[in-house]
Amino acid sequence: MDKVIIAKDLSLSYSNSETIINKVNFSVDSGSFVFITGASGSGKSTLLKSLFGALKPKQGSLVVGGVELVGISCSKLNFLRRHIGIVFQDYKLVKEWSIDKNIMLPLIINGYVKSVAQSQVDKLLKHVRLNHQVGKYPLELSGGEQQRVAMARALAHNPVLILADEPTGNLDEYSSDLIWKLLEGANKQLNTTVIVVTHNIPQTLNVEYKHFHIEYGSIHEVN
Repeated sequence: MDKVIIAKDLSLSYSNSETIINKVNFSVDSGSFVFITGASGSGKSTLLKSLFGALKPKQGSLVVGGVELVGISCSKLNFLRRHIGIVFQDYKLVKEWSIDKNIMLPLIINGYVKSVAQSQVDKLLKHVRLNHQVGKYPLELSGGEQQRVAMARALAHNPVLILADEPTGNLDEYSSDLIWKLLEGANKQLNTTVIVVTHNIPQTLNVEYKHFHIEYGSIHEVN
């Protein structure tokens, strides 16, 4: 099976601060579902940031989608990100844009013609059960609804890899269940690799998964 992520002796830190992730080795198979757990401050979000190039490796090698992130050029990084969907804990929606336009953003970046992009947006709004909110702006929605918009945006361009940082951390039960079903569906139906940072692995998820745990700068697989 192809590896979508390969980390070798990977160390991560912010500027000159202490090392947060220290010489770890791990890999992720293409099409797999992976949970990353660990105590607050253990480096879960730090690791996730490195996977889409928001944090450069301090040491070692990190290959994502066949692309080495050490020393990567801006143009190559932008190309790689076109194949990644990201779900942030704080949504990161553009508040001045309607939810339709927020979802359309990755489609525009990927060069979809407007009619195709609009059709995809309409389909996704139904998928996340927000088609009754067409034309509204993020701040007119609840937190759970905003996260569902963020999820639709992450799925819009059919990415090969989805990275989600505590995607259901502060959500109501309805929105949480919907987010997990969407991630499960993307993994099962589209063979999308899904990597989720979370404090709690949901018991209701009907998917085989890998579980990595971060502790004291090290990462190990939990069986």
